[in-house]
Amino acid sequence: MAPTIPGFERQRVPVADGVTLSAAVAGSGSPIVLLHGFPQTHVMWRHVATDLAADLTVICPDLRGYGASDKPVENGPDTYAKRTMAADVVALARALGHERFALAGHDRGALVAFRAALDHPATISHLACLDVLPTLDMWDVLHGADAAVAFHLYLMAQPPGLPERMIAAAPDAFFGHFLDLWAGDPRTIPAEIRAAYLDACRDAVPSIVADYRASAGVDVEHDRASRQAGERLRMPVTVLQQDWGAALGYDAAAVWRAWAPDLTHATVTCGHFMAEEAPADVVRFLRDLLAR
Repeated sequence: MAPTIPGFERQRVPVADGVTLSAAVAGSGSPIVLLHGFPQTHVMWRHVATDLAADLTVICPDLRGYGASDKPVENGPDTYAKRTMAADVVALARALGHERFALAGHDRGALVAFRAALDHPATISHLACLDVLPTLDMWDVLHGADAAVAFHLYLMAQPPGLPERMIAAAPDAFFGHFLDLWAGDPRTIPAEIRAAYLDACRDAVPSIVADYRASAGVDVEHDRASRQAGERLRMPVTVLQQDWGAALGYDAAAVWRAWAPDLTHATVTCGHFMAEEAPADVVRFLRDLLAR
């Protein structure tokens, strides 16, 4: 059995035709759902989730295609569209008895959370996004040699076949590269947790690639349609990011403010894996968000 968060109960919940998510659940009180990023599982929230569970109901799923959740074969662009994955999350919360909930996501999970908040505004009460830009804006800010930092986005955007074969040839080297490079302090991801992340990713290469491929296609189409329709995030929004704006030459807060009128935006000094590197700060921002 893959590791889970201490004190949390692992459940398997059907959320769509032929798709079941694995989720760790604990606590009581108002619900909050925490969505993990790449190349991780729900275990990335272990420090934050145990703190929040003192007075909240905390739900930490593995996303469709990741960890112990089902990994449907890519059957067209919608299989791993963020809209589809967002619907999974709403169905999960509803199956657990929650028609309305707060939602926080990191990295890939933040893109799912963003789409969930646009598509289900009456369901998502508060939104937190950690270290991403919305998909449409992400592609717009990547230019020239500076875009080399995001090489994996371009690799996994390719048609089915080549990226899966390349990554499957050396999965630990590929996924481990990001765990090592993106961590401000690698010691915050202990060896046993790192090994669990690599095990989970090694078993999910096709679905992880499909998730990223969707973000070079159908997810862009959905974001563009939302922008053209003037859709905005109606709920209080908190965004925590590394200072990518300074590194790549754009105003990150302005990008987010175009989507989120009620925005708290902050930059952090830790690495990408902030829920593991600076969990107390993440908890503080989440609790401040929930108080808005």
